[in-house]
Amino acid sequence: MSNIEDDYAQEERRVQAVTELIRERLGRLTDETGDIKSEIVDIKRNFWDDVTVNFEDAAETAETYASMKQQAELLSERERSHRVLHNEVKLLQKLEMSPYFGRIDVAEEGGQAETIYLGVGSLLDDTNENYLVYDWRAPISSVYYDYGPGPIAYKTPNGTITGEMTLKRQYIIRYGKLLSMFDTGVTIGDEILQEVLGKHSDAQMKSIVATIQQEQNAIIRNEQAKLLVVQGAAGSGKTSAALQRVAYLLYRFRESLTAEQIVLFSPNPMFNSYVSTVLPELGEQNMQQTTYGEYLEHRLGKAFQLEDQFQQMEYCLTSYDDPQYAAKLASIKLKGTAQFMDVIDRYVEKLAHEGMQFKNIVFRGKVLISKKRIAEMFYELDPSLNIPLRLQELTGKLLKELTVLSKEEQKESWVDEELELLGTEQFVEAFQQLKQKNQFHDNSFNDYEAERNYLAARIVQDQFKKLRRQVKLLKYVDTTAIYIAMFQQEQAPESSEHWQQISELTLQAIMNKVMPYEDATPYLYLKERLEGFHTNTTVKYVFIDEGQDYSPFQLHYLKRIFPRSRMTIVGDINQSIFVHASLQENFNPFENVYDKNETERITLLRSYRSTKEIVEFTAKMIEGGDQIIPFNRHGKQPVVTALASEAEYDQHVDEILHSWLREGYTSIAIICKTAKESKAVYARFIERWKTLRLITQETVTFEQGIMVIPAYLAKGVEFDAVIIYDASDDNYHLESERKLFYTACTRAMHELHLLLVGKPSPFLP
Repeated sequence: MSNIEDDYAQEERRVQAVTELIRERLGRLTDETGDIKSEIVDIKRNFWDDVTVNFEDAAETAETYASMKQQAELLSERERSHRVLHNEVKLLQKLEMSPYFGRIDVAEEGGQAETIYLGVGSLLDDTNENYLVYDWRAPISSVYYDYGPGPIAYKTPNGTITGEMTLKRQYIIRYGKLLSMFDTGVTIGDEILQEVLGKHSDAQMKSIVATIQQEQNAIIRNEQAKLLVVQGAAGSGKTSAALQRVAYLLYRFRESLTAEQIVLFSPNPMFNSYVSTVLPELGEQNMQQTTYGEYLEHRLGKAFQLEDQFQQMEYCLTSYDDPQYAAKLASIKLKGTAQFMDVIDRYVEKLAHEGMQFKNIVFRGKVLISKKRIAEMFYELDPSLNIPLRLQELTGKLLKELTVLSKEEQKESWVDEELELLGTEQFVEAFQQLKQKNQFHDNSFNDYEAERNYLAARIVQDQFKKLRRQVKLLKYVDTTAIYIAMFQQEQAPESSEHWQQISELTLQAIMNKVMPYEDATPYLYLKERLEGFHTNTTVKYVFIDEGQDYSPFQLHYLKRIFPRSRMTIVGDINQSIFVHASLQENFNPFENVYDKNETERITLLRSYRSTKEIVEFTAKMIEGGDQIIPFNRHGKQPVVTALASEAEYDQHVDEILHSWLREGYTSIAIICKTAKESKAVYARFIERWKTLRLITQETVTFEQGIMVIPAYLAKGVEFDAVIIYDASDDNYHLESERKLFYTACTRAMHELHLLLVGKPSPFLP
């Protein structure tokens, strides 16, 4: 038998032994978990039977309390044990399918070689002293991703360890069977990648711990940068690496970091569903997930109807004939810049001396404190204090004034009307309260007056509660009027155009209680500058996916909101499809968010999602596309088909879909330019394709099947095969649409068809 065959047989025996140990342990822990669960149910069912309840005297009460506390602690301990065992069972179930995916033989300097096996979690032998499998996040595991055989160095909590790697091996193991193994260098072997990437798309993104590349490992394990910016080509695995980074941080700082202290800003609600299984697959809880639009909606409350970024996008792609179109685009461009933040800062400095606007404090249709009086009170305060501190002081004064006014209000006729509606029990309660306070006299008339005054004070106090709460929340500050006035009083930045039209557009929208998407962040920033920032100091890490979609203003604002957080931004400048980006040359929203010495940038140029043919085809659409390196996975060439009529269109789409279903593709997208076009296409095909699904901005779950989707909602998601429904010059011709077209085409993993009638888009290579 050759050495290779001998090696393979030995590895097979180890896989079998480890799998048997996992299954034996899994059976034992499953039984133990079931027993503890039954015990928890029994404790809950018999809780009061096992507690002696007696409140006759202080001693009996103390004994009752001690008995209850003992039972509660027992229940808590059993529930904690059940959680630990349940998590262990889940890990063992994952390891049962594939106990490990890699092996390295390493010798520390001057020491003996040690064999390290890597998997999705750690596995100890029955003595609990020796590791059979190391977690991929352990310090030693970084060697597997960063080095080939030869000298190595890796960081541990105790310092840097140096040594030598003598072997690096990869495995494909499924359900206790060794299917393949091979030795490799620095790059994770193409064999595993071919197997993973050659599969069909799934309804959820999968973890990539077995195929992490060296540059992705640098993203995952970075602990120094305050701001980590990942610029990655389409399909480069940047989002996957970001999610593995979350898992790594939760493992690395498990004593001081929880999933609740990490926030992920996703591009849309559907994306949250798409990535929801990655962390649970690795045995970690999901972090907090939201979209920036949802965050804005939460902060604005119900005062405005918020236009979201997709409504803004739809307008910009469909409303070229609108007379206000140029002004709207100029408004979006201006309000996304850091310079517009400077405009607001200058304006706030002026407001410290004049221009603050307030609302009347009104009760039952009557002005109690006029806005003019509130303004006078504000500017009478110490001018050396900043505006938030002055508003705090002003709030205190207003609350005192409301206390005085509430006493005067007790004499009003409406209070007598309310008193007449009171029942006997309220008067009895008033009598008891006054009796306790010794406020009765011999004269019964005075007693009646005391009761009346007591109840009147209660009635007015209850009615004033809402008013006082609104004053405490600074609802008397007219932020909307202040924001609108800024456009009338401030000068436009030098680079801006259409300032007058921008002002009119802003006024028109906000007076109609509509908050344009481009105004939402500046409006909230102004509000925070006046009232004080509502910062979140508990969040330690903020992750932003599709970071190129954020304006510099939005990123600076997020930095202010999460002042103690480290930020990881992943994106692709070539997929900057939103208007604030497409209108600016050399757009880089990440510039100057943090100091240069706090910022690290990592660029991913290798694309893994699509076949070599699709990557080479799409790379020609964008500037710098020649730098994108396709992974060596071959497939069919993209097909561009010019058709003569709509009837021919329908027939051709039907043929393509039937062909792809025969291929076994489970995730197919017909990508349109806009939501309007998507609805029309869906209406044309739904009769023949009953399972067709229309994806809109309200869609919250990503499912397999055939779907019609606007290009801007397809970002961040991948499909087995894609039809670009209309790749004509009529549909995609403006330079600002180039990156949208590129984004749509790069969603395809295996096959890409582009259909058109008439002249092809100039972006087609």
